[in-house]
Amino acid sequence: MLYSRLFGKTTKNIISDADSVNAKLLSQAGFISKQLSGVYNYLPLGLRVLKKIQQIIREEMDAVGGQEILMPALTQLESWQTTKRQDLPILFHLKGQEDNDLVLNPTHEEVVTPLAKNFIFSYRDLPSAVYQIQDKFRNEPRAKSGLLRGREFNMKDLYSFHSDQADLDRYYELVKQAYFKIFNRLGLEKQTVLTFASGGSFSKYSHEFQTVCPHGEDTIYLCQKCHIAVNKEIISEQDTCPECGAADLRETKAIEVGNIFKLGTKFSSAFNFSYQDNQGNPQPVFMGCYGLGPSRTMGAIVEVFHDEHGIVWPSSVAPYHVHLVALDLFDAKVKSQADSLYQQLLSSHLEVLYDDRTELTAGAKFTDADLIGIPVRLLISQRSLESGGVEIKRRSSQKSEIISLNQISTKIFEN
Repeated sequence: MLYSRLFGKTTKNIISDADSVNAKLLSQAGFISKQLSGVYNYLPLGLRVLKKIQQIIREEMDAVGGQEILMPALTQLESWQTTKRQDLPILFHLKGQEDNDLVLNPTHEEVVTPLAKNFIFSYRDLPSAVYQIQDKFRNEPRAKSGLLRGREFNMKDLYSFHSDQADLDRYYELVKQAYFKIFNRLGLEKQTVLTFASGGSFSKYSHEFQTVCPHGEDTIYLCQKCHIAVNKEIISEQDTCPECGAADLRETKAIEVGNIFKLGTKFSSAFNFSYQDNQGNPQPVFMGCYGLGPSRTMGAIVEVFHDEHGIVWPSSVAPYHVHLVALDLFDAKVKSQADSLYQQLLSSHLEVLYDDRTELTAGAKFTDADLIGIPVRLLISQRSLESGGVEIKRRSSQKSEIISLNQISTKIFEN
């Protein structure tokens, strides 16, 4: 991508309510643009990151047997009345044609349960699991912290259906391990911990995945022995580690990026959703729900991976693999070599942001590169060519070196 043609550029302006690192840096670096409080436009750079997060999640959900679907954002209020959740304060209510009462969904149990009822009839149809990656809407009383607490946000929600509690328990553990794989691939494995929280609909505890961060909204108590945590909301009833029993729990701040919980038969009972066992008798369907927020995770990554100069993206979700910066473009040789290198990198199936702007100083280009945070910066200039090639620098390092043109592909993928 030529930077001169990029829709959305860096800016020195800070949005007035940038009350978090992710809101400030993502806006300044040209990844998002605020529409209104808690609602953002994703610009090309931001959408590339969001899609990469989504794809990692998608692959791991597919690996545990999830089948991707897409459910509507808009639902009749009647479904929420069926589950007696029509008065939730976070619901956005709308009036449709013929005075129909509608809801913008903040979650999809009220949609997926009657949907599954249309296709699951027998024990032979179980277990089954479907998921979606879709925008949701919550009428937050105070949207804040950029992508961490929005009124419109991106969410992956997986729903599983089982013949009994034992099978739900089995699958629940499978998804739990899939979440660890996701956060490992996102570069957050060291910061994200399994956290015991207040129960879902059918069990004493639910589980959150909390990314430890000084500016997180949640308070958790982290076991120093096994790296399991307890949410502040249950610490009075669970003041030791629920995993190993240790009493050394350290208070810390964190960002909730995922949660999983067992629904049991709460929603299937509300919608009279049952299956026939192998004796032909009706039995209740057991359900589980597994949420993970790609947009919130994007914000959490920025909260964790940044420095005083800007974002430092993990390579797995960076908008591009390489930031190619060209200086001295008035020099025909430099221009020719820079253009040729850009095409060479593209031919090697590398994703490249090529700063081809002619009107900016070297300092301004370096400042933009640091702010955007792409993992590898390649600099080509009169000086680099005279020194034998191009300068390579990793965003996470202060060191740089000159390498020859034929070393580039190898050097880019070095740790």
